[in-house]
Amino acid sequence: MRAREVDSSALARPDLAKIERKIRSSVGRAISDFNMIEAGDRIMVCLSGGADSYTLLDILLGLQKAAPIDFELVAVNLDQKQPGFPQQVLPGYLESLGVEFRIVEEDTYSVVKRVIPEGKTTCSLCSRLRRGVLYNTAAEIGASKIALGHHGDDIVETALLNMFYNSRLKTMPAKLKSDDQRNVVIRPLAYLRESLIKQYAALREFPIIPCNLCGSQPRLQRQAIKAMLQQWDKSHPGRVDNILKSFCQVTPSHLLDRKLFDFENM
Repeated sequence: MRAREVDSSALARPDLAKIERKIRSSVGRAISDFNMIEAGDRIMVCLSGGADSYTLLDILLGLQKAAPIDFELVAVNLDQKQPGFPQQVLPGYLESLGVEFRIVEEDTYSVVKRVIPEGKTTCSLCSRLRRGVLYNTAAEIGASKIALGHHGDDIVETALLNMFYNSRLKTMPAKLKSDDQRNVVIRPLAYLRESLIKQYAALREFPIIPCNLCGSQPRLQRQAIKAMLQQWDKSHPGRVDNILKSFCQVTPSHLLDRKLFDFENM
């Protein structure tokens, strides 16, 4: 009897469906836990062209169809005028989805390259400039929420960076009010690991656009932390997940911050 030929695409589809269910469940739980989305919200989804933001938009579009409440999604990309940036990729992708979108053109790349000395990391200034443009755009389009694609690994990495280099127990919150009080920022991927997001993005074949401004800088402290977490995943599976879960279970009386707990008058 001839062996039946195996359709490789058929083998991939169950994996995709399983991963999608897991991601939708985690995103739905984060949205519920932090009351991220409310009826009538107009949510600006920041789309960078990376796996995280593509996944964020894709999952939110799916949840929008199934949600018991009505809310709007607007995809926004900031074109920072990086040399070689493929300008037609995102508009073409978003037009194929039929989703409302806006491409904001702002030459932050030249500013960063002019201000930051060669060989120094650009992330801090780039992030501030990008945040300012996006906050202004949210106000212009009447967005009630700004959705960012940061995931659980980003949250753990930020916590460790603050501990190691700033002596602070602080990380990216799942939901926050911006300093100028104009915007509410949400991170629906907060409970997700980066590895799962990358699997999903690969199976969905999103047109990924690499960041040539900062992503390839070899001396970034965050890259060192990321490498450490990857090693932990190999040698101590579950350790990074436990760190992420610990941020949801804080006991102020067992820390040393006198502003969080009244040790003096116990």
